[in-house]
Amino acid sequence: MPLKTHIDETPTLNLTPMIDIVFLLIIFFMVGTKFTELERKIGLEVPAVNDVGALTAAPERKVVNIYRDGRIMLDRQELTIEQLQSTLIAARGEYEDLGVLVRGDAEIPFQSVASVLNACRSAGINEMGISVRLAQQTTTSTR
Repeated sequence: MPLKTHIDETPTLNLTPMIDIVFLLIIFFMVGTKFTELERKIGLEVPAVNDVGALTAAPERKVVNIYRDGRIMLDRQELTIEQLQSTLIAARGEYEDLGVLVRGDAEIPFQSVASVLNACRSAGINEMGISVRLAQQTTTSTR
């Protein structure tokens, strides 16, 4: 049976790093308050404004819907291809990075979607997308 021949030292807590941190924080706050005192002594009256937020908020993407009967809708307004192009040019004049999302009915010919995409490109729209939905996967079981 082994016998203990030495006495274990009691653990000690080293306070030096904690004292260093406290002193650094004290110095930081003392210097920080000194700078605010200097700023208050500057004889300058800055103008006051109301908080109105951003100058112009980034608009959401414009959504163009193409229906089975060939109607093109933008913001619940029926348009022709030419009207769509001019409307997008005007909207792009207000916000340069305007985006467009094209949603076409599944039964329409792709030519209708291509014409709308071409009108968007001619209007200078660089960010375009086509909306689709994932097909429902059916599982068949065989017995």
